[in-house]
Amino acid sequence: MGEAVGVRFDSLTAFGWNEHWAHLLSEVPGEPVPGRVVRHDGVALVVAGPDGIITAPLAERLDPEPTVGDWVAVVDGRPVAVLERSSLLRRRAAGRDAEQVLAANVDVVLLVCGLDRPVKAGRIRRGVTLAADAGARPVIVLTKAAQVDNAQRVADRIGAANPEIALIVASVREGVGVDELLAVSRDKTVALLGESGAGKSTIVNVLLGKPSAAAVGAVRASDSKGRHTTTTRFLHELPGGGTLIDSPGIRSVGLWGDSEAVAETFADIAALGDGCRFADCGHNTEPDCAVKAAVAEGTLTQERLSAWMALTQESADNAERELAASRRTAPRQRGSSRPRSSRRQS
Repeated sequence: MGEAVGVRFDSLTAFGWNEHWAHLLSEVPGEPVPGRVVRHDGVALVVAGPDGIITAPLAERLDPEPTVGDWVAVVDGRPVAVLERSSLLRRRAAGRDAEQVLAANVDVVLLVCGLDRPVKAGRIRRGVTLAADAGARPVIVLTKAAQVDNAQRVADRIGAANPEIALIVASVREGVGVDELLAVSRDKTVALLGESGAGKSTIVNVLLGKPSAAAVGAVRASDSKGRHTTTTRFLHELPGGGTLIDSPGIRSVGLWGDSEAVAETFADIAALGDGCRFADCGHNTEPDCAVKAAVAEGTLTQERLSAWMALTQESADNAERELAASRRTAPRQRGSSRPRSSRRQS
C-alpha cells in the first residue's frame, strides 16, 4: 500500500510528503488520506490535504495532541491519527513546569535576533539547545544589520561563542542575507524562533515573496520591543519547495530537554571532558580537569564553561521535576485485597 500512497499524493510533495510518511500512513487502518497541519484552531485543524487546504474537525482526542507541522491521517474529513514525528520542537512553558510544544517535524530552526537591541548570548545558547533536543539544525540569524553601526562586531562575537553554528547577518528589507536564508530553507521545514519585533515576519514575507503574508509591526523606540504581530503558529508553503513555520514571539527560552541536548550544544566541552581524570568530572574543583586546564590556557572561555554549567543544572532540575510529576500521576499500587473507594485516582 505504501508505494500506491506515495504515487497518489504527489500533490503534497511541496509540503514534505515522501515515502517515509507514505509508509507510516499505510500502517493506519482503513483508507486514510494524509494531511499536514497548517494551523491548530482548538476544535479543528487547518490541514493541507491532497485536494488543497481544508478545515478538519477534531471529533476525537488524538494522542499525541497534534500541532503545527504534524502529518495526520484523515478519514471522511476528520483526523484519526498523528503519524510518528521525526522531530519535536518544544520549550518549558513560561511561568510553569510544563512542556509547551512549538512545532513538529522541523528540520531547521532559525534563531532570529534583532541587532537593534542587545543580542544575548545565553538566549542563543538556549535556542541552540532547543534545536538540538528536536534533532533540528540551528541557524543564527542576526537581523536589521542596516540599522546599526556595530553589526559585524556583534556578529564576530556571536560567531566566536558559537563556532559550530551557521550564522547569517541579514538586513532583509535591503536584500542582505536573503540568498542565504533561501538556501537553508529550500526543501526543508523551517521554524522561526525569536522575540517579538526581531524581524521574523519580515523574513516570512521575503521568503514567501509576498509583502503582506505576515503582518509587520513597529517596535518601540525606547527599548526596541515589538508587539505580537503573529498571534498563532502557521505553516506556509515556500515557493521554491519546503515549508516555513511562523510563530508568535517568545520572551523566554526555557529548556525542556534532556542532558544530551545540552551536551550536543557544548560538544567542545564534552570532547575536552574525555581528558579529565574522572569520568563524572563536574569541571569545577576536581583535580586534573582538562576543561579547567583549557580555560587556564585560554582555549576555552570561562563564560562558555559557566553557560554549560548553568544549562546542565537547569536540565537536571527539569529532569527531577518531570520524575516527581510522573510519580504523582502514576497509578497507585494496590497493597491489599481490601475493598477501596471507587474514586478515580489521578
